[in-house]
Amino acid sequence: MADPKGFLTTDREVATTRPVAERVKDWNEVYVPGSLLPIISKQAGRCMDCGIPFCHNGCPLGNLIPEWNDYAYREDWEAASERLHATNNFPEFTGRLCPAPCESACVLGINQPAVTIKNVEVSIIDKAWDNGDVTPQPPERLSGKTVAVIGSGPAGLAAAQQLTRAGHTVAVYERADRIGGLLRYGIPEFKMEKRHINRRIEQMRAEGTKFRTGVEVGRDISATDLRRRYDAVVIAAGATTARDLPVPGRELNGIHQAMEYLPLANKVQEGDFVSPPITAEGKHVVVIGGGDTGADCVGTAHRQGAASVTQLEIMPKPGEERAPHQPWPTFPMLYKVTSAHEEGGERVYSVSTTHFEGDENGDVKWLHLIEVEFVDGKLTQKPGTERKIPAELVTLAMGFTGTDQENGLTRQFGLAMDERGNINRDADYATNIDGVFVAGDAGRGQSLIVWAIAEGRSAARGVDRYLTGNSALPAPVKPTDRALTV
Repeated sequence: MADPKGFLTTDREVATTRPVAERVKDWNEVYVPGSLLPIISKQAGRCMDCGIPFCHNGCPLGNLIPEWNDYAYREDWEAASERLHATNNFPEFTGRLCPAPCESACVLGINQPAVTIKNVEVSIIDKAWDNGDVTPQPPERLSGKTVAVIGSGPAGLAAAQQLTRAGHTVAVYERADRIGGLLRYGIPEFKMEKRHINRRIEQMRAEGTKFRTGVEVGRDISATDLRRRYDAVVIAAGATTARDLPVPGRELNGIHQAMEYLPLANKVQEGDFVSPPITAEGKHVVVIGGGDTGADCVGTAHRQGAASVTQLEIMPKPGEERAPHQPWPTFPMLYKVTSAHEEGGERVYSVSTTHFEGDENGDVKWLHLIEVEFVDGKLTQKPGTERKIPAELVTLAMGFTGTDQENGLTRQFGLAMDERGNINRDADYATNIDGVFVAGDAGRGQSLIVWAIAEGRSAARGVDRYLTGNSALPAPVKPTDRALTV
């Protein structure tokens, strides 16, 4: 146990963010660099090393949280990094982007603020990179087997790294021009600077993983050719079919899916554009959708100089305390103020868009909405509450409905789909087609980054067993697992 009295003597303290007026003028991460190190050992000392560590079950990766908390408390950063990497290929990603279901399951959280698990995690891995403790781990010998991984998001990268380290020759196919999937083009720079992805890619290249960018399977290369070239295929293409809003005026200029808007801002940071083709500069911006993607749109609009930003959510405003039907240690739906929300704008709950209104040029100018409420379990409009708000740029951030089937990938492979538009798989992540596996959102549906990495690791074990008859790779989760995050 780190500090036997730490949870009694030390209050919860989180990373310090830079002043709003400063950070909205740039795209750097919002936290003050180095602000965690002076406090993180004491924060790790709040961990009680519980007899039954519910944080393990709250984390889809099964992270060994009490163990690396103990090492962090003792400032043994090398040992902490080893324990962290035992279950997580990319803790610098999850330490910045995960909503931390482990903290919701923390035993201390029953009656006190939970341990700052996420902050401890990112401190350990950042220190490991600084100290040179993160090095390539190439396999001792090659198996002679080849694997293609379709998609370079967290699921695809985790599967690729595990399979490479198992001795297989792995090539990752990515339809975008750079590796990273939504990590690269969906997550704004202010939440995670892309240098973190770049150094992991270099580590993976040094281990032997090959990368093929600008190649869309189903269009640039057929499923038949891919199966002919490789002994196994892992599909980690994500759930990229965005939920649309079929209301009058949807066709007006200036209404975009979030994943049309956000990648362009990231491409500016990559040097592809001087200014983004879609920008919020000087415009009244409305973001439809109250989740993390919506918050990313809010923060991006602030940095682009929006005249105003309004975020709409059809559901009621969540409470600040756990609801009775979301008891500890489940992951509760709570009112959350992200760094983007701290920067300004208005959040409006319990409203639904009825239609858009444009000008003579076909550009959107107004969004008409109405208040809604639940009556007998059904969402119902409240008469007399209609109004309109200025909207010169609208981003739709309402989630995703399944795997993109327009490019022919699923059809060419002949994959069986479930009723939600996801690819069916068995306990080994194998599809109905021999030698073809699926991991991450493509099989699970839209979910968290920790689930993506966990599924990538588990699918790699299934592939390894398929190719060799056995596997020493760990398998954190089964496809049907939900842990404590639902």
